[in-house]
Amino acid sequence: MTTPRDALAELWSAAGLPASALEDAVLTGAEPALPSSFAVGTAAQASIAAAGLAAATLGQARGLPRQTVAVPMRQAAAEFHSEHWLRIDDKPPPDLWDRIAGTYPCGDGRYVRLHTNFPHHRDGVLRLLGCAHEREAVRAVLARWNAFDFEQAAAEAGLCVAAMRSFTEWDAHPQGRAVQAEPLIALERIGDAPPSPLPPADRPLGGVRVLEMTRVIAGPVGGRVLALHGADVLRISAPQLYNFPALEIDTGRGKRNAQLDLRDPGARETMRGLLSQADIFLQGYRPGAIAALGFGPEAAAALRPGIIYVSLCAYGFSGPWSGRRGFDSLVQTASGFNAAEAEAAGIAGPKPLPVQALDHASGMLLALGAMAALGRRAREGGSWHVRVSLARTGHWIRLLGRVPSGLSGPPMTEEEASGYSEETQSGFGRLRAIRHAARLSATPARYARPAVPPGSDPPAWT
Repeated sequence: MTTPRDALAELWSAAGLPASALEDAVLTGAEPALPSSFAVGTAAQASIAAAGLAAATLGQARGLPRQTVAVPMRQAAAEFHSEHWLRIDDKPPPDLWDRIAGTYPCGDGRYVRLHTNFPHHRDGVLRLLGCAHEREAVRAVLARWNAFDFEQAAAEAGLCVAAMRSFTEWDAHPQGRAVQAEPLIALERIGDAPPSPLPPADRPLGGVRVLEMTRVIAGPVGGRVLALHGADVLRISAPQLYNFPALEIDTGRGKRNAQLDLRDPGARETMRGLLSQADIFLQGYRPGAIAALGFGPEAAAALRPGIIYVSLCAYGFSGPWSGRRGFDSLVQTASGFNAAEAEAAGIAGPKPLPVQALDHASGMLLALGAMAALGRRAREGGSWHVRVSLARTGHWIRLLGRVPSGLSGPPMTEEEASGYSEETQSGFGRLRAIRHAARLSATPARYARPAVPPGSDPPAWT
């Protein structure tokens, strides 16, 4: 099994950052951090530490002192489940999951997982199945389907479904092979611009403008990390699109929150104005969706030479599934994690990881890649495109190895999670939310703004 320090070194190398900074990482704790046969604690600790070290390295280049970055594994594991431990006025947030979301057996003995949390995805699945919005009705219809046939039919309809595969089956699949050939963090120069060193500041990302267009967990976590280190993060959401209140609150800490309907020409013009003054553009929509509105990487680099364009997708940026919609739970199912975890537990059906590890780790890698690109821009100039996918992050977690007797690891309790939390006022009420696990000795991570509802801020830079 890969040690946390070796896992951190692998991420650091993937981002092209100087190895000497690794001496400043202080990693404590050991697996199993949570009940899993996979090294989810190592993944959490290493990815959070890598993002923290990247912030410290940028800060040092801006005149801040060199500093240590300490990350306890157990607290890192709690942060990888931050949406679960959020409390609003001492109450848990509404359940994220639609009542028919989850796994079902099919007629061929295989399983499929449905992601129906967005109303249009739910309604599309029900139309495809021709049944009522009830679990037993869905179960009865899927019992007459072949799992791979239903997965394909759902994909052709633009829906979110995955058939469960083993690692062996995923490795033989064209998409599995494509993902394994991709870099963990792709960092590509996409345009010319003069070097632009960041001026002195009192925080690593002070004065850095981040324009964020992301949803659900991974992308918003990336923006949240940048806000923790002083970036001015302006999140733009679409008023017509459904979002999850609990995730909006948890990942919205530290950000300003505006809305634009980019179907409107005036809103697109406002967006162009925002992008022309941004340092980082972070987007997590389905491949091609943002480009179709005029905000793809090349267009952004032409509009704003020197932009750091950061993209997230589900199944990878190459291969037959590169444009397919997906979420952490679906990628876990399709790429072998659910089958492998179930096998380790000695059960027949799918067993998910105890946290959305692909989402949270990918969020940390998005922030890591963005900060690495900022450093490249300062030294070399250029516009840069950073790419991260859930599936490739999952492959990295898989390669960390398995944890012997990991499923007997200690579960996180409410009492323990509250010890890793902080209380603040917000636009939603009094929040108790998980603190960031990376402890920077000279510039502690903190949120300069509370979480606020979508549309609370104007779509403008301060």
